[in-house]
Amino acid sequence: MTADSNTAPPLLFTPISLRGVTAKNRIVVSPMCQYNSVEGGPGDWQMAHLGRLAFGGAGMIFGEETAVEARGRKTYDCAGIWDDRHIPQYSRINDFIRQQGAVPAIQLGHAGRKASCHGATEDWRPLTDDDIKDGFAPWQGLAPSALDQLPRRFTPREMDRDDIRTVLDAWREATRRSMDAGYDVVEVHGAHGYLIHQFLSPISNHRTDGYGGDLEGRMRFALEVAEVTRDAWPSDKPVFFRVSCVDGKGGIWGLEDTIELAKALKQRDIDLVDCSSGGITGDTDMPMVPRIVQFQAGFAERIRREAEIMTIAVGGITTAQEAETILQQGQADLVGVAREFIWNADWAAHCAKELGAPDPYGQMPHEYAYRLRLREKAKDMPINQGGAVTQAAYDRIFGAR
Repeated sequence: MTADSNTAPPLLFTPISLRGVTAKNRIVVSPMCQYNSVEGGPGDWQMAHLGRLAFGGAGMIFGEETAVEARGRKTYDCAGIWDDRHIPQYSRINDFIRQQGAVPAIQLGHAGRKASCHGATEDWRPLTDDDIKDGFAPWQGLAPSALDQLPRRFTPREMDRDDIRTVLDAWREATRRSMDAGYDVVEVHGAHGYLIHQFLSPISNHRTDGYGGDLEGRMRFALEVAEVTRDAWPSDKPVFFRVSCVDGKGGIWGLEDTIELAKALKQRDIDLVDCSSGGITGDTDMPMVPRIVQFQAGFAERIRREAEIMTIAVGGITTAQEAETILQQGQADLVGVAREFIWNADWAAHCAKELGAPDPYGQMPHEYAYRLRLREKAKDMPINQGGAVTQAAYDRIFGAR
């Protein structure tokens, strides 16, 4: 697909404004956990990782799931923003991202019962007493219900009202720190089997108080987190909310539930729903979501249409045309890409060229763009066009063959 003077520019490379924040295009680098933080704080790895992605032309760049309190991490190496000392560590990175023309964004989360394990390269193997000698003592996670459904050293503690209040306060403070660290977008992580999702799903929430039972009760904690985040965040900046539109294989929470949640989030001034799936499993007949091309775009489309809220489509998007089609068909307002950016950090700029966007090199920093433009001009010089002119010039320099 190419554009010319008589056609509209690709929708993928049309700027989008969310409250007072404008992204130069509709491409989002989705959060990717790196398991390289030190006591929650980012270091050189995150600077290089996110800086590399900022060069590639995406309009918005998320760091990684960032814990609102230390016990809300999955691993000792997970990112966090539970202390004011983290603020300047993130500010340094965000200043650089913004200098490259991208919008810095943070995803705030809490692992709940998924806490106390090793990282992804060890398949999230639970911490045990054997890890104490290495300085990695296991700890007890929190959960809506004290269910021993995951392999962990300790059964999670069922949260009482004081625990819920403490976590909500931590979320509020983490939101404040995110603002001070220079982020322009904050996203609540309510998906993938972490604490908020644990409250939403009947598989993991067996409570009989006001935070359990029917759909309204199970949504209560999620909506309270949304409320404190929106309240603590500047009114001219957007708040996103990531959902698992369905539980994993054998789950119960489904798309109709998510649509109701999205409607309630909109009523609380949440700007956009980031549509993912999975994270909690059970023994029902709910199938696993097949990992095909654009496998979650259908979720984003239905939520956008029926809840009348903006959405991000994520999952299995690897080509420019796939991303453009999602937007053109009205399935989502933004597209989120993760692993394809690991493989090709300049994916956004390559998409711009493939789709015929005006000045595709302009998606990149000017230090790169001007060199690439010069190369393009050189290709168009007569001496570089095929035929006698080129051969004559070659012969003058190198001698006739």
